[in-house]
Amino acid sequence: MANLPPSHYPDIGSLGEDLVAQWLQSTGWIILHRRFSCRWGEIDIIAQYDGSVGEAGEQGGKLLTQQSLLAFVEVKTRSSGSWDGGGRSAITPQKQAKIWRTAGIFLAQYPEKADYSCRFDVAIVYCQQISKNITGVTASQKALATSSVAGYKFKLQEYILAAFDSSIDNG
Repeated sequence: MANLPPSHYPDIGSLGEDLVAQWLQSTGWIILHRRFSCRWGEIDIIAQYDGSVGEAGEQGGKLLTQQSLLAFVEVKTRSSGSWDGGGRSAITPQKQAKIWRTAGIFLAQYPEKADYSCRFDVAIVYCQQISKNITGVTASQKALATSSVAGYKFKLQEYILAAFDSSIDNG
């Protein structure tokens, strides 16, 4: 079988990010940016969640306050048996520092979001080649979400909330 040109193969990373973005939207998040980049690096997905948080009131009732949260999401899409633990070991302290600096640039460009709570999440997506071209996103008991696109099956296997924090030692 002849080797096909690179343009023939789908962008697996982008398709993995599509799955994560669709899953985040299905759980109430708003996608603000995909592949936000600056001189420091790139953030795969920047998402915002506007939720109500309950607080105890004076009479024992609950007061609801609006709290906005930003998630800076790094997506790692890998085939099974990848060399880097499904992408986990690719989130080195240096990579974390790049993401943190890039998030700072984003917040500087969008000062109206500077007071939002922020966290750094990591999504682990597994992909495997299949024989049929099926499209769509469905829920799965074994994965948070799945999709089949361009001859590949994608599974959002793990979504790690606050996978790392912004107190990164840059020294």
